[in-house]
Amino acid sequence: MRTLIPSSQFNVGDCVVYRKTKHSTHPGPRARSINPNPNGDEYTYLVDKYWVIEDILESGEMILRTRRGKQHTVSVDDSNLRKASIWERFWHRDRFETMLEKVIDEN
Repeated sequence: MRTLIPSSQFNVGDCVVYRKTKHSTHPGPRARSINPNPNGDEYTYLVDKYWVIEDILESGEMILRTRRGKQHTVSVDDSNLRKASIWERFWHRDRFETMLEKVIDEN
């Protein structure tokens, strides 16, 4: 069921950035805030994910679509979620355009 939450700053089709916490022995080139785990075998780090809002639910959650078509459900007030800046939308436009086309085609 599609409804817009009046106090929300988000709308269906908005480009967003989700800062995801990851764990690995070898952080990739986009990793930020890299910290070694206490046992020293792995690292904990943050990676920015560039997604598009596919739907906003009455429960206060949003369905976000990834570049490859996966869906994630995230709370509207999640501190790791924010709107993409104009520069991020420009630099990552190839990712966003693909996702936006899928969202528009399905709605």
